[in-house]
Amino acid sequence: MQIDLNGRRALVTGAGSGIGAAIARALGASGADVAVHYANSKTGADDVVDELTGLGRRAVAIGGDLTDPAQASATVAAAVAHLGGLDILVTNAGHLVGRATVAEMSDAHWAQVMAVNVSSTFFVTRAAVPHLTDSPAGRVVLMSSLAAENGGGAGSVAYAAAKAAIVGFGRGLAKELAGAGVTVNALAPGFIGDTAFHNTFTPAQAQQGIVSGIPLQRAGTVDDVAGVSVFLASGLSSYVTGQVIDINGGMNFR
Repeated sequence: MQIDLNGRRALVTGAGSGIGAAIARALGASGADVAVHYANSKTGADDVVDELTGLGRRAVAIGGDLTDPAQASATVAAAVAHLGGLDILVTNAGHLVGRATVAEMSDAHWAQVMAVNVSSTFFVTRAAVPHLTDSPAGRVVLMSSLAAENGGGAGSVAYAAAKAAIVGFGRGLAKELAGAGVTVNALAPGFIGDTAFHNTFTPAQAQQGIVSGIPLQRAGTVDDVAGVSVFLASGLSSYVTGQVIDINGGMNFR
């Protein structure tokens, strides 16, 4: 068996850096044409597009604030216009925003975490659904987190709740879209090293402690997540829907 995404058209959100960029690259390397969404990382998104066009793929960088429903719809419309349709949606955009305990958390912090992670996913998915149901093999890959299962690290209650909401959203959506042949699954990465996320929010000593407790004895990589994404976007996963795929080196078992 071989994964071949030639002719498939994908939109990856939050793809200007880190996990999202790796997913966009992996989809392109497997043959897909890719719309690379970014919020702030325009230079990174342009670099990904250059790599993909160098492989002979159609690719475009699209900026937008997905917490705004109008911009989310415009992002999908731009992707469809450039690629000629949409077969694969990967909703990677999201953010911890900052660490805060429930006792000290402001209303604004809670709302921002929910907007960046949950509302953005809903808005872009809603806009993409009519195009995905027109595809002969529509795929939705949502980004959850190990935090949805274990509550996350200190000060990440809002983030854990948001990522748990992604799981519920995905399972409900999987039921809604099954009749159209569209599969919906979520990824739940654990500790993925050398990313802006952990370099910003997890001190180096804490990162070392986390890695020492991982059964596979290493941090995950962005390519570990990208590989599973490509599988879920391909025909090899055509009978897999409503699932959460853990990518955590054995840190946690469901």
